[in-house]
Amino acid sequence: MILSKVIQQSAIVTESIVCDKCGEKYNVEDDCLEAQEFLHIRFTGGYGSVFGDMNTIQCDICQHCLFEMIKDIFHIKENFHETLSNL
Repeated sequence: MILSKVIQQSAIVTESIVCDKCGEKYNVEDDCLEAQEFLHIRFTGGYGSVFGDMNTIQCDICQHCLFEMIKDIFHIKENFHETLSNL
């Protein structure tokens, strides 16, 4: 037998995301597709890192700024679904 009870819980939810490069603010509900395309960078600098030993580095970049930053160096890999269909 499973016995249940009703409880109330609080949750932290993301309301909006701000691009650290251009400063554009995207509301998660209104701009959900834009919000989904953000690049969230989080890492810890290692020994001898240009970012400093053990410093936590973080930034959030919208897809438009990311494209401008890497447009001359990125590569497009095969689409996952095309790869599956060729098996």
